Amino acid sequence: MIIPERLPLKNKNYLRFINLYRCCLIIFPLLFASCSTFSQNNPATEIKIGSTIPSFTLLDQNGQTFDIQSVLGKKNLVIYFYPKDDTPGCTKEACSFRDQFEVFGEADAVIIGISGQSVESHRKFAEKHRLRFTLLSDEGNTIRKLFGVPTNFLGLLPGRVTYVADKTGKVISVFNSQLQSSKHVDEAIRILKGAK
Repeated sequence: MIIPERLPLKNKNYLRFINLYRCCLIIFPLLFASCSTFSQNNPATEIKIGSTIPSFTLLDQNGQTFDIQSVLGKKNLVIYFYPKDDTPGCTKEACSFRDQFEVFGEADAVIIGISGQSVESHRKFAEKHRLRFTLLSDEGNTIRKLFGVPTNFLGLLPGRVTYVADKTGKVISVFNSQLQSSKHVDEAIRILKGAK
């Protein structure tokens, strides 16, 4: 009996191709599953229009404990989640909130920015751009998950979402846009002016 020579297995390019193919068969299903998981919200925990702002405490940029109960029921709230301190879009958004600070004051609204960086990172960010509002450090993204803030770009980037709540703590607007960072400010002002 003649055994055919197994030429393809001796070819180095063929072996590389087979190994790459095997890796793809393993990696792509895992990547797809993880992206699907990250990009989906749990509807049971997602904060929507009509929801009540949940209770939470976090450290602010000065290392002080901030309890949402200290302003809930007393002021209108603008709570915005952003991806990262000192990145171009986040800086533009924060500076837009800063530049309209008096307008929010006239609407009896408190601005609260939340992201996953440290207290120290928030302090430097606030000092560098002269931010006069509260930045909260959500290391571990506990509050981001509590609100059900979605991720973007296949689950790789934390989402950019702004919630506006009235003085009862009821959410009256949710604006979600990763790329239109300064529009978050315009939308919050529009909603607050319309709620008077």
